[in-house]
Amino acid sequence: MSETLRFFFRLHAQEAQLPLLCTSTSRVPPRCPQPGLAAKAPMEMGSRSTGKFYRIPEGKGPHTVGCTDLMTGDAVEGSFLRLYYPCDATDNEEAAWIPDKEYYQGLSDFLNMYRVVGERLFQYYVGSVTCPAKSNAAFKPGEKYPLLVFSHGLGAFRTIYSAICIEMASQGFIVAAVEHRDESASATYYCKKKSVSEPEESTSNMEKEWIYYRKLKTGEEERCWRHKQVQQRVQECTKALDLILKINSGEKVTNVLNSNFDWSSLKGSVDNSRIAVMGHSFGGATVIESLSKETRFRCGISLDPWMLPVGDDVYQNSVQQPLLIINSEKFQWASNILKMNKLISNDTNKKMITIKGTVHQSFPDFTFVSGDMIGRFFKLKGDIDPNEAIDISNHASLAFLQKHLSLNKDFDKWDSLVDGIGPNVIPGTNIDLPATEPE
Repeated sequence: MSETLRFFFRLHAQEAQLPLLCTSTSRVPPRCPQPGLAAKAPMEMGSRSTGKFYRIPEGKGPHTVGCTDLMTGDAVEGSFLRLYYPCDATDNEEAAWIPDKEYYQGLSDFLNMYRVVGERLFQYYVGSVTCPAKSNAAFKPGEKYPLLVFSHGLGAFRTIYSAICIEMASQGFIVAAVEHRDESASATYYCKKKSVSEPEESTSNMEKEWIYYRKLKTGEEERCWRHKQVQQRVQECTKALDLILKINSGEKVTNVLNSNFDWSSLKGSVDNSRIAVMGHSFGGATVIESLSKETRFRCGISLDPWMLPVGDDVYQNSVQQPLLIINSEKFQWASNILKMNKLISNDTNKKMITIKGTVHQSFPDFTFVSGDMIGRFFKLKGDIDPNEAIDISNHASLAFLQKHLSLNKDFDKWDSLVDGIGPNVIPGTNIDLPATEPE
């Protein structure tokens, strides 16, 4: 038995929880934390009774939230996203949080676990966890909703930030959570046509082709590879935007996934003058790159961004739109912050705040389905209550979006948070900075 599994069983006996220990393969210097699903640190999930005792928070806005998945094309170049949206009241079941066993396999790979072990443990402990959005519920028409495109972090996938996406949808946004196929997700897939030689075991003529997280190759320069990935991520965000606007215009799209959702019900319901982009970690870098290349994104929100993938050209005054950076207290380091400062200095429409007591994993859903003791030990939870942390982040985001998308809402009651004023939030950063960025 490996030392990892020995340690697992010791901790499992203490709290009846699941720690997943991983070994970093990063080439980031020791003082620079590696971003990702578990920030390359040991990770723990909730107990089998997670659905009863630990739960992803529901949206607090006036709208009930539905969600559905959309995939177009039969090749890797197509689009894949989960759409969160205001829906009519319904008794539809909640959507699965992690919808396929292959995601457990991908998470196992990313965390350097044996697949057979990881898949069984994930399935046992979180297989029944749902996100509080109604699966394929009828869209609620009657008004034009602003659109938010969301980009996930390293090792994550489209469903892992449901607490944020559901809150935004409950407050009247349509949210397109992209699943990236740049080999940065733990796992993803596209649907391809079966070859004629394959036996027909079902009525579908499509099969899933899985793509798993690609680790750095020996001797590979990380910045070059991550910059290449972020360029693909920007393209995928833009494709998602194009796709939703195409549906909004009434153009028919073919969803290759089995779904009874009526996509024509979205016609005329997206306010194409109010579009923003949001993301976490690697997704935060994707936000910054997207703003520099796509002017239809009127503003962006970057959560605890990892700046390594961002190209040098972006710092040359190429991000003109407003930008809000929301950092955790425990993840950032000086050189990363200095790069952010290059983007936001001398621009009152660009802000940076830090939420006290938070860690890098205070933004994804894992913080809500982990126990207190091991969650904090393995840095899935910070010193602050995870519900309070996500509320601060969401409220600051909503206030920022109201201002820069000219929304007629009451989110301005949280304006002070955007300036870093309020309980458990500070302006700028908690990191001590040198006068200039180190060479």
